[in-house]
Amino acid sequence: MLRKISNRLSKTARVFFTGRVEVSGTRAIPPITMEEVQEAKQFFPMEKFFIFGHARSGTTLLTRLIRLHADVHCNYQGHFFTRPPLVSGMAAGKEFEAWLSRPSNRWNRGRDLTPAALRAMVDFIMEREARQLGKSIVGDKSPNVLLNGEAVREMHNLYPDARLIYIIRDGRDTLISHRFQNFIDAPQHLPKEDLRIRDQFSKDPEPFFRGERSIFTEKALQRMAAGWVENAAETDRIGRQLYGSQYLSLRYEDLLSQTYGEISRVWDFLGAAPAGYEHAVAAEMGSNPDAAWQKQKAGDLVANLEKGKRGSWRDLFTERDKRIFKQIAGTTLVDWHYEQGMGW
Repeated sequence: MLRKISNRLSKTARVFFTGRVEVSGTRAIPPITMEEVQEAKQFFPMEKFFIFGHARSGTTLLTRLIRLHADVHCNYQGHFFTRPPLVSGMAAGKEFEAWLSRPSNRWNRGRDLTPAALRAMVDFIMEREARQLGKSIVGDKSPNVLLNGEAVREMHNLYPDARLIYIIRDGRDTLISHRFQNFIDAPQHLPKEDLRIRDQFSKDPEPFFRGERSIFTEKALQRMAAGWVENAAETDRIGRQLYGSQYLSLRYEDLLSQTYGEISRVWDFLGAAPAGYEHAVAAEMGSNPDAAWQKQKAGDLVANLEKGKRGSWRDLFTERDKRIFKQIAGTTLVDWHYEQGMGW
């Protein structure tokens, strides 16, 4: 009883001194205002960009190429907006709202300081590294496969002035690459049936390459195909809606076939002059550090695979796989000009 009375007195005192009633739970963080954006740029003036894409869609290759430019830096997977708890999750509790927007806080000008504080934290993290490298434009690449379009909205809440780049890859190849990544990096999380497929492929891959056996269970393929469609549709639609001319999409396959033209288009989009990097780009395309690492980690499993290859699905999709993917994602393939119709 005494403890309850003490707690009530403490809450009463806090209300008296802060002018706010204590509320538990989480809250929606308000978007940053344009006034706060301009203030942030006085302290952190570098132009910012973010790269989104489904996992295994070429985000890493794009990052490696982008940062060859003398003015541009990009690093990996801050997951500010793409993987929970997100940067906004750091201040989602009601107690943070009480602290950053209470009337007695003369620093907040009568507003909730949360968006400005979160923006300043991300700006500092990104610019600190870019400054050390002598760069003036800085970005982060974080696949948004977990949140899809919601990641775009999260980004826009803090960075309405930034640029968003979305890279897409043929969903059939994307799913194959993602499947093997799970086989290699996260076998401890695989269901028994998936582990059985993994072990069978490692021991005898030939039936899989002949189309006699699938690397997917039916449920896994349905789930993954639907996820690829959602990622492409939501990210592109909301990216165009919220960012307009500050949004750029490109295809991984075009980056492979027209590398310098595509990366020059990206640099131009970021406001960086694209001239004079042909040799550096050619040299970077000649290396594949991720493939070397995967071969070292799981040599037997990936020995028969060419990482980053276009059209791997033709070798590994069974007729059942084609039928399932066509039903779920066939229209999206056509929308992104991977197919002209459903006759594949």
